[in-house]
Amino acid sequence: PWDGGYFRTEQEFTLLKLASGGRLNFNVERSTRSILTEDERGIVQADGSRPDVTGDPDPATGRSLVADLNGLEATANYAKAFQESGASLSLSANVERQDTLSLSGFDSVFLTDPAGNTALRTFGAPLEVRNRTDSANGSLGYTRPLGDFQLTVTANAGLTDAASEIDQRSDTSNLRAQSLAGSLALDAPLGNLASPGFDTAQSRIYTAATKATVRGSPLLLPAGELGLTFDAGYDWSRIESEDSRSTSDSRLTRGIIEGGVNIAVPLTSRRENALGAIGDWSLNLQAGFNDLSDFGTLYDWSLGAVWEPIDDLQFGVTYVFNEAAPSLSFLGNPVIQNLNVPVFDFRNNTTSLVTTNLGGNPALVAEKQRDWKFNANWKLPVEGDFRLNVDYIRNQSSNVSTTFPTLTEAIEDAFPDRVTRSASGTLLAIDRRPLTFAETRAERVAIGLTMRGRIGGNDEDSGGPRRNAAERTQPQATAQASVPQVERARGEGDPARFQQMRNRFCATPEGEMPDLSALPERMRARLQGPDGQIDPERVQQARARLCTGDDAQQGDRFAALRTALCADPPQLETLPERMQARLRGDDGSVDPERLAQMRTRVCGSGQGDQEPGAERAGGQGGQQAQRGGGTPNPFNRRDRSGARYFLNLTHSIELENTVLVAPGGPLLDQLDGGSTAAFGLPEHSTRLEGGLFFNGYGVRLSGSYSGSSTVRGSGLPGSTDLFIDDLATFDLRVFADMGRILDRDEGFWKNARISLRADNLFDGRRIVRDGNGNTPLSYQPLLIDPTGRYVGIDLRKLF
Repeated sequence: PWDGGYFRTEQEFTLLKLASGGRLNFNVERSTRSILTEDERGIVQADGSRPDVTGDPDPATGRSLVADLNGLEATANYAKAFQESGASLSLSANVERQDTLSLSGFDSVFLTDPAGNTALRTFGAPLEVRNRTDSANGSLGYTRPLGDFQLTVTANAGLTDAASEIDQRSDTSNLRAQSLAGSLALDAPLGNLASPGFDTAQSRIYTAATKATVRGSPLLLPAGELGLTFDAGYDWSRIESEDSRSTSDSRLTRGIIEGGVNIAVPLTSRRENALGAIGDWSLNLQAGFNDLSDFGTLYDWSLGAVWEPIDDLQFGVTYVFNEAAPSLSFLGNPVIQNLNVPVFDFRNNTTSLVTTNLGGNPALVAEKQRDWKFNANWKLPVEGDFRLNVDYIRNQSSNVSTTFPTLTEAIEDAFPDRVTRSASGTLLAIDRRPLTFAETRAERVAIGLTMRGRIGGNDEDSGGPRRNAAERTQPQATAQASVPQVERARGEGDPARFQQMRNRFCATPEGEMPDLSALPERMRARLQGPDGQIDPERVQQARARLCTGDDAQQGDRFAALRTALCADPPQLETLPERMQARLRGDDGSVDPERLAQMRTRVCGSGQGDQEPGAERAGGQGGQQAQRGGGTPNPFNRRDRSGARYFLNLTHSIELENTVLVAPGGPLLDQLDGGSTAAFGLPEHSTRLEGGLFFNGYGVRLSGSYSGSSTVRGSGLPGSTDLFIDDLATFDLRVFADMGRILDRDEGFWKNARISLRADNLFDGRRIVRDGNGNTPLSYQPLLIDPTGRYVGIDLRKLF
């Protein structure tokens, strides 16, 4: 961070071998991060957090803002294609260990004289929370032709073991006797006072799954080929959690039998002269079920249609119905206490250091989701590739499982048993385990403008083939590529269509925005950012997956995980149990620091400097060079194709967002201050992505804007509203391919890259004020965002 205080390092080594139609890849990564405490950012807490004994340590030195971290991960992958049979096999294994250490404040002790007339507050040792997470998993995939269809079989298994040690507070009554012995002679602090011990919490998550998918186009209709996908599978998972402060352990097991079908039907086609006067119409139908051992049978289905009246103009509509059960982690995580957590109390307009309980809630129920989406996409009739996209999205869900929201007065009134106060009304403790909202409704409009092109040079210079009219007239592209894919992640489209889409996607030179109009709707959704528009960072990550020979099943699975993780807010309950376990912090629930780290690694922040074409280590760069054709080698100094650029500007407008907390109310209007989030819900948000790449140099700028919002109190005496200012931040990436720039074919600089990064370039931070214009202690800018401007350097060398 520009302000100092802590540092982060990451070392990654990758070995890739391509031989005999196979690919073997090993990857080892070690990451470290030092601790950051409140005193290093000048954080001030409530008066009750300060000691009364002269010489005691500053309490801010005993509370961490960023946890110490030490992680090690190793991955092995093998993939082989059998050209004689058209089959392919992939195997992978992964092991990881991560240790974190955070501080929850000092062990505070009240000392009194024998008569109990005087009380002094002194501090003992800092209370530590130590967490270790070990995980191991393996998977295999097998694909082969099956007549007119393609068969894909996958299997995977994993184990995650997470253990936490939470220091206990001291026994105050014993300390009174030991420390004073009938006097008040406190000439020295009790800083060397040791904690009496620690509590433990542990969870083990076991997972195993197998799935078979059959895709194909068995029937040629007048307007194109009919696409069919069938799938069936079985998932098994188990969570075992225990807490030394609990009298009973949790053991939950879930088995899921699942199946589904997807049908893509081309109805009319201008290119095939099948009722072409009314344009190209296509229909997509999907239905599936999940039979859960603990929730019974849940169903999902969707219906979508796309109309393309003329070239480069497309309209789509999709309706989705889905029933979903809460994850086993939401149900069965161990219940753990966090001490000295700063929480703003809306009722009293104060900030208190409270005890919070986190963990699972076995009382959660299944959720029902009903979503509409209307879309229009237009390639503007101007030189270059300029596209305008408009989405209208309407979501309605009932029995929504969610993490505990911000403790406003409305939430406290709805869940009074989750809050503990003293007789004087001081906030003491909050039970932050997940809960169920009766209903949520949301409507939003998202408008996006995407531009990409070249300054000088031409498509042939880049080494990638240009699209031509013949490609546009292929029946399969017409019949199926325009179908809105709203299938489940377990299978979408047929392999031929996927390969065609993949070739078109990967033919675009690195650094440019590929033509996404032919992508399935579901895949396009995975490339959207929090604002609902195409996120170039996600597009580049998709290129790293789709354009390096990984099989379609792996790409779909990764994209689905990434979509859930990178959503705003992230949809963590949809992630696999193993990944959720990796996100759990010291309290057995999701650790915001760990979540931020994973989002940084997965969602593109921190990897934009790899544009164009420098995929994450893991053999991707080497394989990219071996493919031949398609995307150019980013280290190829002879690629003089001119400068390439892209720009993506998106704006989202929230039209409605309400939460019915419980049957009978209250009904919270999140656009009018009835928010469940700490910073409210802004009506407007904007995202900017842009990049320029030329002869080994590259620069990328990312920006985001969040409008102002309000979180309202009750309006009663002592209560207050919170007013959150708008915020704009920008991230900058600059890189140089040294071998290409220096024209080196040998030596150290060959295939070497230096990247510089600056996150939050202008050091913007959220400003929150109460009704009196003051910033509450729990909303101090440096407490909300202790990192601020963040600078770094990456060195990459390919041998």
